[in-house]
Amino acid sequence: MKLPNGEIEISSMSPGDLKNLVQTGEGQYLEFKRRIPTAKKIAREIAAFANSKGGTILVGVDDNGTIPGIREYFEEEFLLFKAAYDHCVPEVPLQIELVHAGPVDVMVVRVHEADSKPVYNKSKKKRLVYVRRQDASMLASDELVEVMKQQYSEKGVTFEYGKNEQMLFRYLNEYGEITVSSFADLINKTSYRASRILINLVSAGVLKLFTKKEVDYYTFSNRKKE
Repeated sequence: MKLPNGEIEISSMSPGDLKNLVQTGEGQYLEFKRRIPTAKKIAREIAAFANSKGGTILVGVDDNGTIPGIREYFEEEFLLFKAAYDHCVPEVPLQIELVHAGPVDVMVVRVHEADSKPVYNKSKKKRLVYVRRQDASMLASDELVEVMKQQYSEKGVTFEYGKNEQMLFRYLNEYGEITVSSFADLINKTSYRASRILINLVSAGVLKLFTKKEVDYYTFSNRKKE
C-alpha cells in the first residue's frame, strides 16, 4: 500500500461555519465520527459516499453534535488513507482539511462521487458494495450493483420491447412501481430473469430504481416518487 504524502491543509471553514454544518445533523451527505474506529470500518463510509453523490466526514464530532475534537491527526489520517487506498477497490481519493474550532481541531474529509462505479470494499469472502441511504451506509442490493456496472460500462445497453416489457409497462402505468418478485410473478418467470429485464431497462434510462423501507422498487424514470 502506497499512501499519499502531503502537508496538513488548513480549511478556510471558520469555527462558526463548522458549528452551522454540525447543527444540520448527519444525513445523506454528512457523517460524524468522534474518531476513526478502524480502516476497515471507515472504508464502508468512504465507499458509500463514492458510490452515491459524495459526502463529508467530520472526524472529531460526536453523533449528538458535540465537538470533542481530535487528538492524533496523523494517526487518524493514516487510517483514512489506509481505508481509501487499501480497503477500497478502486482507490478513492480523499481531500482532508483541518479546522481550528477554538481549543480543538476537527478533520474535514471530503469524498467525491466516483467517476466509475461501483467502488468495492474488500472482505474475506467477497467484495461488498455500500451506498448512502439518508444518514447510514447500507449494503447495495445485487440489482443495484448490476445497474452500476452497466451504467459505467463502455458497452451500450439494449433491450427488447416484447411481451414481458409490455406487461411491465401496463402494470407501471396502473400501479406506478414494482418489485423484482412482483414482476417475476406477473410474467411467470424466475426472479433472476425478471431482475435482468428490470436492470436493462434501468441502465437504458427507461426505468429508475429506488429503495423504500429497504426494498428495491422500479418505476418509470420520469415519474416522481411520492
